[in-house]
Amino acid sequence: MLAPALALEEYALLEDAGCETRIAAAKAKLGERCVILGHHYQRDEVFRHADLTGDSLKLSREAAQSSAQFIIFCGVHFMAEVADILSRPEQIAILPDLAAGCSMADMANLPAVERGWRELSQVLDAEASITPVTYINSAADLKAFCGRHGGIVCTSSNAQKILEWSFAQREKVLFFPDQHLGRNTGYRMGIPLEEMVTWDFSQPLGGLTEAQIRKARIILWKGFCSVHQMFKPEHIDRFLEKYPETRVIAHPECSFEVCQKAPYIGSTESILKIIRAAEPGTRWLVGTELNLVNRLANEMKPRGVDVHFMSPTVCMCSTMFRTDPQHLCWILENLVEGHVVNRIQVREEDARPARLALERMLAIA
Repeated sequence: MLAPALALEEYALLEDAGCETRIAAAKAKLGERCVILGHHYQRDEVFRHADLTGDSLKLSREAAQSSAQFIIFCGVHFMAEVADILSRPEQIAILPDLAAGCSMADMANLPAVERGWRELSQVLDAEASITPVTYINSAADLKAFCGRHGGIVCTSSNAQKILEWSFAQREKVLFFPDQHLGRNTGYRMGIPLEEMVTWDFSQPLGGLTEAQIRKARIILWKGFCSVHQMFKPEHIDRFLEKYPETRVIAHPECSFEVCQKAPYIGSTESILKIIRAAEPGTRWLVGTELNLVNRLANEMKPRGVDVHFMSPTVCMCSTMFRTDPQHLCWILENLVEGHVVNRIQVREEDARPARLALERMLAIA
């Protein structure tokens, strides 16, 4: 019989350097049985141990195609859920720290969305006239909600294609949980701001009138990313006063006002691709998470490209930061000893419709 799982408390006081050695040793013992996924926003002390790096969907798909039995997602909860949904039955998804959530994803929970759907159904035939679209930064049960109601999932890079598909199905879209991605994408598609309304889930009927709901083409859930909302238009203005030649690029989770001042808008993968292709001598102001920007700045400096973080204050994903070398070491050494801890397993009754919503997206984008 296997001994009890190694306790996390034993790892809390380990120095990062000691963890690094033990992580490398555990990885060597596990070999191809294990794959570590590192999201772009992950801290460097953990990111350096990743076998695969990228955004959440890319990582989940690559892990599902790997031979690994154990998928360790150094990211946040919804990412590990997607990895579990898309992986093969014999694969096991693991999140090093179960407290690593996503504040944006938490702003839209299933009871609130179902209540909103019922309230919308009092004004119009929701099933016939509204396509629910959830950003991939959401819980599995919300992806399942979209799957059950003819809806779909989107990412920051394919949001426009997904909205185009959604409007081909029905005349309106309920977009959650990030209002900014929905608004910025809709505006680029030519939808006027007055035809995009914000649904305040804390208010009856979302704080809207029936006339506003009937007129709206996109109903935007009142959610946002705590990192990207920190960027302000004045941050861009002040930087351009000093360096007027600067090229500005922002993630579409930034506010409408910030994105209006950014000639370049793109997902994390797009930001990396654009700046890596930049000409020497150019200067870039980037509106996305600090760890990604710092790594990109260090990578591009020898090539003569200056990369700057948009906010004058530190702005990182605090929940992503919860995953540290100690948690990763704990997970790996338990696997070496034959124990699986912190497994993420989506219930099949949610996994099935969530997979349907994800597959609809993958078929289009």
